[in-house]
Amino acid sequence: MSAPTLTNMLDARVSVITNDGRHIVGTLRGFDQVTNVILEDCAERVYSSESGVEEAPLGVYMIRGDNVALVGPVDEELDAELDLSETRAPPLKAIKF
Repeated sequence: MSAPTLTNMLDARVSVITNDGRHIVGTLRGFDQVTNVILEDCAERVYSSESGVEEAPLGVYMIRGDNVALVGPVDEELDAELDLSETRAPPLKAIKF
């Protein structure tokens, strides 16, 4: 099975990890050749070792391609089953080049 391309993920829920350590989940509405992405109905998931995952709503959001580390599809059924308030994890660290 081959990896999905961004074209295959248009209008689907995706998870984006940025180079500065942010995790953003939203519906992929557009992208271009340098991986600038436009997300709709999105939220940033903020991780903490002491408390559960907080979701900060962002609405429509554009992420510059030079800050995108990873884009992947979200399994919406599995994601709906997650209890983020009970999930503990250290915050993501920025990628160092």
